[in-house]
Amino acid sequence: MNKFDDIDYWKGIVLYGLNQATYKIALGKTIIELASSGEESVDWNLLSKTYLDNYLNRLKENSHPQQNNPSRKTKMERIIDSLNKGIIDYQTAVSQVETEAFNDVIPRFQTIGTNKEIVGERFYHFDFGKKLYLHDPTFKIIEDSKTELLEELDARWSVLEGHFLTVHDDWELSNSIRDIYLVNGHARKNITHNIPFLQGYQGNICFYCGEPIERKDIHVDHVLPRQFIQHDEIWNLVLSHDICNLHKNDSLVGKHYFEKLIARNENIMGSNHPWKRKILNALGNSKTKRGMTMWKHYENAKIVLKNNFWENSPSYNRETDPFFKKLITVLNNR
Repeated sequence: MNKFDDIDYWKGIVLYGLNQATYKIALGKTIIELASSGEESVDWNLLSKTYLDNYLNRLKENSHPQQNNPSRKTKMERIIDSLNKGIIDYQTAVSQVETEAFNDVIPRFQTIGTNKEIVGERFYHFDFGKKLYLHDPTFKIIEDSKTELLEELDARWSVLEGHFLTVHDDWELSNSIRDIYLVNGHARKNITHNIPFLQGYQGNICFYCGEPIERKDIHVDHVLPRQFIQHDEIWNLVLSHDICNLHKNDSLVGKHYFEKLIARNENIMGSNHPWKRKILNALGNSKTKRGMTMWKHYENAKIVLKNNFWENSPSYNRETDPFFKKLITVLNNR
């Protein structure tokens, strides 16, 4: 049976907590500072002041977001914003931290993943709103590894801020991109009338898995999901099995599928079909321009859909998925 040291439990808390904000990291630093001063029984006001000071020092260096949700700020960010704007003074800020900032992080800090039983109350227990009581393992890890623990907390804080910053930036950009497609889009239409035309270039073969499609099972699918592209233009439509269409849903496909779509469209452009003009008007009057336009749509889709690839893999290819090839053979023979 594995035996964990106190520092292993601490690192488990810091590294494997479900950190949707930086609260836990700030509390870790606060606990180390208070334990370094020899405080065993910590008054709630001192706890709040030290916690606030950690955030003030952190946000003085940068203004990176402190949580994952791009549509709002954390309680600590809002308190500090009010303090910086002169809406409240420092003592009022401390009081707000006392009453509003610890509701989740104090009870949940000693958790690895979602499990509270692994750590229990190894590092502290508390009388909420009054005192925090630090335990011997807290003082031991400070005595043995204070510098290492502080460096690890700072590194973890930076990692979280970097992730949150990316999410926030993508959120603003993706909303702008969505607006462009929404303005230029149109209401959903019945697209089944495209089946005979698409069959002329695809046969009764599924675009995604390469297996035959039974007539009763033919679906018209948007390669770039309609919820993103906001239109039903022929250059983005293919025939697929019902099961492939449903499994793909609103996911992004890998580049190999998009290259296949570009090749299909150029095949259409080499014909005399009247819909050739629709592709030309939508994508450009040369092969190079059409390719560039399509890849721009693809890159925009990656931003909006957050790289949410089919089967969570940009390399996923149903044509080379051995299990699915067996499955679709069975389904086709029913």
